[in-house]
Parts: sequence; C-alpha cells; structure tokens
Amino acid sequence: MELKRINYKELNAKQKENYNYHKVSSLLADYGFSGILLSDDYNGADFLAMHKDGQILRVQLKARVTIDKKYVAKDLYMAFPVKDRWCLIDHDTLLDLPDISVWLTSPSWIERGGYSSPTVSKNLEAALAPYLL
Repeated sequence: MELKRINYKELNAKQKENYNYHKVSSLLADYGFSGILLSDDYNGADFLAMHKDGQILRVQLKARVTIDKKYVAKDLYMAFPVKDRWCLIDHDTLLDLPDISVWLTSPSWIERGGYSSPTVSKNLEAALAPYLL
C-alpha cells in the first residue's frame, strides 16, 4: 500500500473535524492526556481529554478562534489552530484576553451571541502563546 497525504481543504466538514480531533489529541498525549471523541456534543464538547491523573477536559474543536455565549460558564476548553500550532484555552479565559474585548462590542456578539475570526492578530497571538501546544 502506498500512503498519500490528503489535502485538508478537500475534506468535508465531518472529515475536517475528525482530522482536527486526531491532530489535537496527538499533541495532548505529550501532556499526559488521552482523547475520547464524542459522537454527539456533550455540553458543548466535541471530545474529552482525560489526563493520566484523572483530570477531564471538555474540548470544543474549532477551525478558527471562536467565542460564543452558549459556552460561557460551561468549563469548556476551545481548541483551534494558530498558524502552524494548536491553541487549547478555557473559553472564559479567552473572553478575558484584551484583544478579545473588542469582539464583545461587535454586532455579531451582541445580536447573534458569537464571534470568530479566520486570522489572529500579532497581539492576540502573543496573548495566546502560553496556551499553544
């Protein structure tokens, strides 16, 4: 059998979610976590990350940095790519970052309850640095 790399952009939405789960889960293994992909969202989580010492993180996978009112006060971690790395950050901690505060005044947040951005500013990237895997 000859293995051939796939083009991520050619994957459908479910395939991208599975791909992203495996990428993040493999990175979390270096920190003592095992991933369990959920077939259906559980309190907003796409997967559980179980630490060897018993800690369990509920993780929502995103293709870009995202905040949403439905995730507030849910003890939910967001995982999203930042350039060539992955970020894992508690949703409510993400809301507290200075560069996110502008998003909280946007019509998207106020009227629809969410905001996302396909790009990360240099300031936001610096603020996310401690949370990069």
